[in-house]
Amino acid sequence: MPPLRPGDEAEVRLDLTLRPQAFGDFVGQRKVVEKLHVFVEAALQRGETLDHVLLAGLPGLGKTTLAHLIATRLGAELRATSGPMIERSGDLAGILTSLKRGDVLFIDEIHRLPAAVEEYLYSAMEDYKIQIVIDQGVHARTVELSLQRFTLIGATTREGLLTSPFRARFGIFERLDPYDVADLSTIVLRSAALLGVEIVPDAAQMIARRSRGTPRVANRYLARLRDVAQVRAGNRISAKGAVEGFALLEVDEAGLETLHRRILGALVGAGGQPVGLKTLAVSVGEEEETIEVVYEPYLIQEGFIQKTPRGRKATEKAFLHLGIDPRSAQAQLF
Repeated sequence: MPPLRPGDEAEVRLDLTLRPQAFGDFVGQRKVVEKLHVFVEAALQRGETLDHVLLAGLPGLGKTTLAHLIATRLGAELRATSGPMIERSGDLAGILTSLKRGDVLFIDEIHRLPAAVEEYLYSAMEDYKIQIVIDQGVHARTVELSLQRFTLIGATTREGLLTSPFRARFGIFERLDPYDVADLSTIVLRSAALLGVEIVPDAAQMIARRSRGTPRVANRYLARLRDVAQVRAGNRISAKGAVEGFALLEVDEAGLETLHRRILGALVGAGGQPVGLKTLAVSVGEEEETIEVVYEPYLIQEGFIQKTPRGRKATEKAFLHLGIDPRSAQAQLF
């Protein structure tokens, strides 16, 4: 079961249903949530707009949810867009000039902003002013427009792609880390209650262990196991039902989905020798960026693959996970 891409209708509906409505409802990321809550409360007490916020971390860890919580606590309107949707500075100018004082502008995947658009944001973030070009050719002239003070919240899965001048303009920077099993179990139990499905603690633990440290994945698995329970088990997810559901979804005990195993299979097929990202993407039929952002981090984190200057290579753990003796595979290669 491939992961849903950001913006997929099913994922959006699920996120809206299960999204926490206040900081106190947010499970996990305790230090990050505590700091953001303090910064927001301080801004409210001073009657000022919140400093610009940059949230970094892997997909599904709660960056968008935190942006909504910040806007809600500030009592501000949140305007949401994404880096790929803003192609020209004129597109951004239209958004910025429509913001009211205190509004929150949320830009997801902010590292994908074109360079010219990113630079256009500099004066907006620092001085709350932008330059607009009127007319063309010899008659062209620029007009400076003042903006209402606003808060920009940027979310990125690729912090390293942001330029240093851009990062420096964010007064608040927080990185979100993968969740532990205990927090994910709590999230699953809370989500099950919201979805109106009964789940035993052992099944919640099983979902948590296979969710690769990601609440979005945990909620997605819960939703699919709910479907299985509704059809086969009277709307109750038992431990046995969870095992059967994961078998149907083709998610193994390590939390690896079909494409994870295909990636490992391609690397194992190389006998443990390094494989370039482009070659790997062709081998498994997936985009390079999707492999690098969605699938690879967990495989590296769990010690299934290693990144080297020459490419990715399978570890002994990857061979063993696929039931292959690493020594015999390397012997066959040579």
